[in-house]
Amino acid sequence: MTSAGSLRSGKSHRDENFPVASWLIHPRHRGLILAFYQFVRIADDIADHATLAAGEKLAQLDQLEADLDGRGSQNPEGVALRLALAARGMSARHAKDLLTAFRLDVTKLRYRDWDDLISYCAYSAMPVGRFVLDVHGESEAVWPASDALCAALQIINHLQDCRADYRNLDRVYVPLDALAAAGLGVAALGETHASPALLACLHKLADRTEQLLAQSDDFACLVADRRLGLEIAVIGRLAHRLTDVLKRRDPLSERVHLGKLAVASTSAAAIVDYGAAALGLRRAPVRARMVRDL
Repeated sequence: MTSAGSLRSGKSHRDENFPVASWLIHPRHRGLILAFYQFVRIADDIADHATLAAGEKLAQLDQLEADLDGRGSQNPEGVALRLALAARGMSARHAKDLLTAFRLDVTKLRYRDWDDLISYCAYSAMPVGRFVLDVHGESEAVWPASDALCAALQIINHLQDCRADYRNLDRVYVPLDALAAAGLGVAALGETHASPALLACLHKLADRTEQLLAQSDDFACLVADRRLGLEIAVIGRLAHRLTDVLKRRDPLSERVHLGKLAVASTSAAAIVDYGAAALGLRRAPVRARMVRDL
């Protein structure tokens, strides 16, 4: 079996759309969160590999789970996360939920409707937020807000990458009923430019993602850890900014990612507003001022 390490994409936590254990997170938590990220990163790289056979992908994911459980030691990422979790007395359930999602990435290439997509996000995205909350000792009462934010982040990624996912992996996260309502099939996602019908379809999905994000607008102020609250505030603001871009642009042909300046200015605004809210000066507006230039 091919070594999982040889399948790495080279992507790191610094290359993600949203902050991963940034300097805002307390140093005592960053090591565990980054160990979790490295485990998830290699599983994602396996599932997304363009040429690896499906059976090999599933075998690699099974080996990762064995290493996580202590039934193997082939992948250092699995061993490192197992040891890090044991040191904190935490279970591996969230990492295992994510492995379920990666297996779905290998075996399920289409999603029937929005609810089907959200069911996928329950394994592919929501466990990430729940894990970070558990690391910080936060209450499960805030899970619904976290779930909404994490699902929205996942769908933002799906909309940004819809052309590449289809062309490179024959994987379509755009709900089939949304495409059908626009009179389209999945082949429309492989074009160099979105047709007016596809553009309207994708913009509607961005609108729906915005509504999902709204369910998490108070999330940052619900957690007890202020540093985690800052991180959540930044992520939420960036997510709103990206959905605003996705509602105006064509992800098949235009840039739908934020540049460094946009990320920096949006993050700074979120930090200021969260700080003011924490001091009781005002309620932090998550959307706030949307700057049009990226």
